[in-house]
Amino acid sequence: MTPSLQAVSADLRLAVLDGADPGTATARLGYLAGVVAAAGTDWSIFAGTEGAVLARLVLRALDRLSPGVVGRRLGALRVEAASRVRAAGASARGQRVGSGEVEAGMPEPSHAGFFGLDLWTLRHRRFDGRMSPKLRREVFVMGDAVTVLPYDPARDRVLLIEQLRMGPLGRGDPLPWQLEAIAGRIDPGETPEAAARREAVEEAGLLLGALEQVAEYYPTPGAVTEYLYSYVALCDLPDGVAGVHGAAAEAEDIQGHLVSFDRLVELLASGEIGNAPLLLTVLWLQRERARLRGT
Repeated sequence: MTPSLQAVSADLRLAVLDGADPGTATARLGYLAGVVAAAGTDWSIFAGTEGAVLARLVLRALDRLSPGVVGRRLGALRVEAASRVRAAGASARGQRVGSGEVEAGMPEPSHAGFFGLDLWTLRHRRFDGRMSPKLRREVFVMGDAVTVLPYDPARDRVLLIEQLRMGPLGRGDPLPWQLEAIAGRIDPGETPEAAARREAVEEAGLLLGALEQVAEYYPTPGAVTEYLYSYVALCDLPDGVAGVHGAAAEAEDIQGHLVSFDRLVELLASGEIGNAPLLLTVLWLQRERARLRGT
């Protein structure tokens, strides 16, 4: 059932109107209703600030994708909406001198699977003060995520996980299994810290102690929206704690490895650690290890 424009929240009303005339607004509400029905959910998903952002993301697909297609990836869109709310609190200007002036049309959804691919048409203010020519850019859309490396300061060792990864497979790597920190998407309504603790249980069967923040960053800012929150977690890692874990619903097959700190540094130096979040975290741990061990 499609509610009237007057019956929805003020935030959602603004998202639906967004410069549209009343007739168009009715059609936009109808499209949202179709997505809600296709996803088997209710209108509460559009509540609050994140809900209004979600509505705008859904409405970008109007006249491009069917409600059924969008409904099937509503979970991924909710993750994206939460990521956009966090992005609004970006760090203030310091060294950067970019104007912040960008003229962009509505992004066009080109692919709508678990991840999305958007096509952007834009111009921006150049450093010489002129406007750039019209640019056409593709953006791979991913939500915010966390990585966390469990570290036992008493035993001076970490727990790494190993799993098959599509990036190395697609590149032609003959051994596309990666040694990594525990990692996963941040769910809607979840803090990065809570996501780190949840993923540690799912991927390694671990309950984490205190979290030490390593960094927040875009790993591939040239074309990917993903933003990472990386941590080291103080943790008890006795012999036998490493095993095979993973969420069955996601067909995860994850092997744990207990690795001494010295062996970890060897893996870094040899190149066997080949992904940016773990590389960054190991370098941070090298710097902070004495403090964490109280030595």
